[in-house]
Amino acid sequence: MGDKDQYTMQDPTRQYPALDIPEQTQREPGLDANLQPKADHGETTYRGTGRLQGRKAVITGADSGIGRAVAIAYAREGADVVITYLPSEETDAKDAMRIMKEAGHNVYGLAGDLTSEDFCKELISFGADKMGSIDILVNNAGKQVYVPNIEDLSTDQLVSTFTVNIFAMFWLSKEVLAHMPPGGTIINTASIQAYQPSPGLLDYASTKAAIVNFTHGLGKQLAPRGIRVNAVAPGPIWTPLQPSHGQPQEKLVQFGQNTPMGRPGQPAECAPAYVFLASQESSYTTGEVIGVTGGQHLP
Repeated sequence: MGDKDQYTMQDPTRQYPALDIPEQTQREPGLDANLQPKADHGETTYRGTGRLQGRKAVITGADSGIGRAVAIAYAREGADVVITYLPSEETDAKDAMRIMKEAGHNVYGLAGDLTSEDFCKELISFGADKMGSIDILVNNAGKQVYVPNIEDLSTDQLVSTFTVNIFAMFWLSKEVLAHMPPGGTIINTASIQAYQPSPGLLDYASTKAAIVNFTHGLGKQLAPRGIRVNAVAPGPIWTPLQPSHGQPQEKLVQFGQNTPMGRPGQPAECAPAYVFLASQESSYTTGEVIGVTGGQHLP
C-alpha cells in the first residue's frame, strides 16, 4: 500500500488490500494515530499537478480520514488551507499539517467544536483573516455512532449528530458567502448511507440524506452568484470514525468486504473527487453528488 500514485494504471480491486481488521475500540471521535491497520491519506501516493494553485480552502474535520486526505491533496495542488478539528484530535492535526506544509504553501489549524455557531463564525473569520478570502469550503466533519435499536437512540445523540452534520454545515455555508468570490465552491461530504441506510445508523443516515437535499437546493440558489455547491458520497472508507463506535465489532472486522470491489476504500481514493469539484474543471457542475462507493452505486 502506498507505492503508486493516483495516476498509475492498476487493478482497483488489488490497489489496496481487503484489510485484516482486528477488533478495536476508540473513544469518539477516534484518532488516526491509534487506527489499526493504518489508512492511506495520500501521504506517499497523492501527486499534485497545480490544479488548485492560489486557491484558499477551509476544511472541517481534516485531522484524519477523508478530511485529512482532502487537505493533503489540496496543499499539493497549490492551495493555502485552514483545517479545523476537535481539541482532542490535536495529535492527528499536527501530523496532518506537518505533511501539508511540505508542499510549500500556507497551512493553518484551528481547534474547536462545530456544535457551536459562534465557533463556526470564528472559523470562517479566521480563514478569511489568514488567507484574505475563502474560495473553497469543505463541510466534511461528521458524527457517526451505531445504535442497533431506535429505542436506545438518545435525544442527546440525536441532537448532537444533527448539530455536527447538519447545523454546522448551514452555519458555515451561510457565513462563508461574505468571503467567497464568484468561482468559489462549497463541497459537502454526504454518504452512501443517504441512499442505502444501515438499520443501526438511523440518525447518521438521516443527516446524510439531508446533506444531499441541501446540496441540490443550495446549488440552485447560489448558481446565479457564480458559486457552485456539490457533494461527495463515500461508501465504506477506512477511517477512525469506524472503530470509535461507528460500527459494531462484528461488522468492523468485515468492513467493506461486501462491496463489488471486495474491500473498503481508503481516504486517498476520495480526495481526487474533492479536487475535481474544487477546480475549474467542474465549472458546469453544481447541485450534484459524486459517489465513491466501491460499486455500491448511487441512484
